[in-house]
Amino acid sequence: MERAQEIAKLVNVLRRTARMAQQAAWAGGDADSVAFCIKQHNKVLERLTELDEAAAGVFEPLGDDANLTVVAMACRQLAAFYEDEVSHGSKWERIYGAAFDTGSFKEFWRQSAKDIEDFGEFIRENLDAWAAMRKKGEGKEEKKEGEA
Repeated sequence: MERAQEIAKLVNVLRRTARMAQQAAWAGGDADSVAFCIKQHNKVLERLTELDEAAAGVFEPLGDDANLTVVAMACRQLAAFYEDEVSHGSKWERIYGAAFDTGSFKEFWRQSAKDIEDFGEFIRENLDAWAAMRKKGEGKEEKKEGEA
């Protein structure tokens, strides 16, 4: 398998593992869930360091004492390390673009909204950006009212 394709597949596994770990944390996951997610993260990290030695200098395997929230964070950070490599032309790029472009959102909805998990992920990943845009808008409205 080509290196870029394998990295893209591993990043997808990281994203799914992060999602599963966070959902399990919310639902009160058991020891088996924690162990599975830690094992998945560490296996993906091991393979990524074989493909790219730079990852070994930044990331370390998770210990057996990590909780599900830490696993989710570690998976998201490791996936983010490769985001520039794997985002070009992927559906994730469309999702990020949809946050600020209504045409992109309509295209995303048409092509991807069948999978409600992707839509939920889209909302979670863009909530902070939307809140920041709203705060900027409220500041402008307050300024206009004060000027009048």
